[in-house]
Amino acid sequence: MLFGDCLMYNFWILIFMGITVINGKAETVDRAAASYSQTIFVDQSGRGNFKNIQAAIDSVSSNNQNWVRIYVEPGVYREQITVPREKQFIYLAGKGKWKTSVVWGACQELDTSATFSVFADNFVARDISFVNSCNYPWNPSMSRTPAVAGRVQGDKNSFYNCGFVGLQDTLWDSLGRHYFSRCSIVGAVDFIFGAAQSMYEGCTLLFNGTALAGPGYITAQARGSADDPSGFVFKNCVVDGTGWTYLGRAWRPYARVIFSSSTFSNIIVPTGWDSWYTRHDQLNQLTFVEDLCHGPGSDNRNRIKWENQLNQEQLQQLTSISFIDNEGWIGRQPFNMLAH
Repeated sequence: MLFGDCLMYNFWILIFMGITVINGKAETVDRAAASYSQTIFVDQSGRGNFKNIQAAIDSVSSNNQNWVRIYVEPGVYREQITVPREKQFIYLAGKGKWKTSVVWGACQELDTSATFSVFADNFVARDISFVNSCNYPWNPSMSRTPAVAGRVQGDKNSFYNCGFVGLQDTLWDSLGRHYFSRCSIVGAVDFIFGAAQSMYEGCTLLFNGTALAGPGYITAQARGSADDPSGFVFKNCVVDGTGWTYLGRAWRPYARVIFSSSTFSNIIVPTGWDSWYTRHDQLNQLTFVEDLCHGPGSDNRNRIKWENQLNQEQLQQLTSISFIDNEGWIGRQPFNMLAH
């Protein structure tokens, strides 16, 4: 086994055991949550309230205003899951990324391929993985197509120690304000994309370049105007994998992506970013930023000339939790790392 393959394998073991690597240290997450108006148990053996997750979600009252916990026992749940807009205040808790996972294999169409979709506001997930198996694991005889593992389109959605696994368009971070803590996201092309206003803290971004003849893209952010509040902020994250990848490309003319205090392995293309279809006279509208990043892939001497250099006040505004939460909504959710 080559060194790169060995490294990849070790990261996989860590990721799916519910462990996140931050600054070279492995940490686990197991915190007590707050009280709930109801707890629903999902167990494939039949010893819970339901055998599948979608049935448990469907049982929650529409326009619910009190937190309901859906506790999912270990297992691979082969189903396509949707949390509709009217099913708010759901807390979905598994037993760990290695132990509890949802797997589905739809592909080609963004709107219909997602293994997991949430449209409701005030949603929290913890210790569970969402996998799109259409292009994963990669089979060279297959065509590479969009295959969404997670579609996040509600406001005030949070994910803790969750996994999103796919190849192309893995995580559709579509709309709303979102917080991802110690999550693991795996893919090769635009595997974190959309127009959400999101912060990723202590997450592992694992690039799977084995399926590509050329470089891939981690992000494809879709901020559409100067007044659009959306953007992706990655703090204290780890970027690793095999092959070569850009940090991101501009899906819309005001795309905004910031990597702060993150660790890059040597898989980053030296120029760092791709303008995609952005016109040359609009390059100054893009906000692609690296601040205080380290690792062999953080060498910015050959980065594209139009990469932004923000002042400290601008960086503070964009990398503070207030970028997504100036109301304290994260602290009021039943499980959050900020409260511990």
